[in-house]
Amino acid sequence: MVELGRLLTAMITPFDDAGEVDYVQARKLASALVASGTDGLVIGGTTGESPSMSDAEKIRLFAEVKEAVGHTAAVIAGTTDNNHRKSIELSKEAENVGVDGLLLTVPAYNKPPQEGLYSHFKGIAESTKLPGLLYNVPSRTSLNMTAETTLNLAKIDNIIGVKEASSDLVQITQIIDGAPSGFKVWSGNDDETFPIMCVGGYGLVSVASNIIGNQIKLMMGMVLEGEIESAAKEHRRLLPIFKALFWVTNPIPIKYAVNRSGFNAGSPRLPMCLPDEAFRKKFDAVMDSYDIDLPVG
Repeated sequence: MVELGRLLTAMITPFDDAGEVDYVQARKLASALVASGTDGLVIGGTTGESPSMSDAEKIRLFAEVKEAVGHTAAVIAGTTDNNHRKSIELSKEAENVGVDGLLLTVPAYNKPPQEGLYSHFKGIAESTKLPGLLYNVPSRTSLNMTAETTLNLAKIDNIIGVKEASSDLVQITQIIDGAPSGFKVWSGNDDETFPIMCVGGYGLVSVASNIIGNQIKLMMGMVLEGEIESAAKEHRRLLPIFKALFWVTNPIPIKYAVNRSGFNAGSPRLPMCLPDEAFRKKFDAVMDSYDIDLPVG
């Protein structure tokens, strides 16, 4: 299986002035992210405004991004929702266009029991040869996938890890401690990367790396080298921008930040919207205190 990498960027989706997916800009952005520290790209997630996109748009975006980055980065496709059969169909289509892995997100709204989660993800994993990355995000789904369920799923050969965004460090540590060999834990929140990696986490699925990938990669490298004091200092330095990117609902701030950095990514699709003037004034002051890694030339 393809190695997905430690720093995975949840890539925003560029739209043009008519609100259509801008595939040319998407290809450019994907390449720019790889040039600024990203090991892999998560496409069609919430940061990419997937709820507002059709399946046809997603499949074309997966294909375009994979063609743009080739073997320089892994492409992980967000293909799942609360419709089991549809999730399998979209996963198979994503595999056919050449993606390297699947993001298996805990379903929102219908709140299945843990047994249902296990069967849902097991069925999707068995429908494809691709590696699957579980995604637990209770703040979005109102449902927590327990450590027990995650570890049971970890026994399935092609479920290779979890993006953990529960913010429950005890649960995350239990998963790291109980995981079989080869099963990895990625932080699902930028501001929790340092503590999660310090207890054995593998990496990060990042929103902030859309603009500051090299700086995040540097901090992660410090942890891996055992330079904990330096990593902690860098974590504290990055914390204000990590927090500012979630002052209002993601991906509104990060899309604004990418546009402000000089890369034209367009406006969000409704029901997401542009940030108001009060947000922009407050956010700009934070953003201006950081160098931006995203190349826009």
